[in-house]
Amino acid sequence: MDIKPMKILILEDDVTACNDFINCINSRDDINLVGITDSDIDALKYVKLRHPDGIVLDIELNNSISGNVDSLEFLDELKNLNLNYSPIIIVTTHINSSKTYDILHKKGVDIILYKNHPKYSSNHVLNQFIALRNTPSIHSVASLQEDILETENKISNLIYHELDLIGITSKLKGRKYAHDAILYLIQNRRSNCESNINVIQYLTKVYKRSNNTISTGIQNAITHAWNVSSLEDLATHYTAKINYQTGIPSPMEFIYYYVEKIEKLI
Repeated sequence: MDIKPMKILILEDDVTACNDFINCINSRDDINLVGITDSDIDALKYVKLRHPDGIVLDIELNNSISGNVDSLEFLDELKNLNLNYSPIIIVTTHINSSKTYDILHKKGVDIILYKNHPKYSSNHVLNQFIALRNTPSIHSVASLQEDILETENKISNLIYHELDLIGITSKLKGRKYAHDAILYLIQNRRSNCESNINVIQYLTKVYKRSNNTISTGIQNAITHAWNVSSLEDLATHYTAKINYQTGIPSPMEFIYYYVEKIEKLI
């Protein structure tokens, strides 16, 4: 029997975030968008009429025109609806407070995702809905999160190992940029979603650095590796063709080579 796409409602006031969700949902066949709004009042109407399976809830609606700035009240009003089912609720927030997280979990939130986390993306949020839907009830949310983290750690360790093999050590700032770029692209490919933001722009958002700073950092790490590592090690562990004029790969050539290589190792 075919599984029907999940019906998702999004309560979010950031236009860019809304567009990211829309673009990502349009590229998937396991999610249907039943509504998107910046108003907690309108969101309750969507719940009554469309009965979403999952709700994305931004708890800071600072730009909301017709609703409350703090959407915590939405959770209380949702309970007052006395629905005959329990939608999965994922909160997205810039707030990193254990006290706030405790309050949210007590109000019935399933997962809280920190927007400033390097791994955060609209597609990552949507993947959590699918994972929770497909997780047997005997599994706790904590167990699900541990599985997700274990997979991410496995990929992360593979990336760092490959960088070590060619001499890009932890002392190089560009190592972290390169690692996060490779991980970001792998995660998006594995979820079959093409992000509308390129990987360098993604890193500038995460690290609050300019495009030039990020690109230069990665290029410096690559240059260091090609200066200090033996030709035998480079030929063994980096098998892509290199422009004979430069003698070293560009940041994007380097990143995409390792995206392909790591995906084959997973």
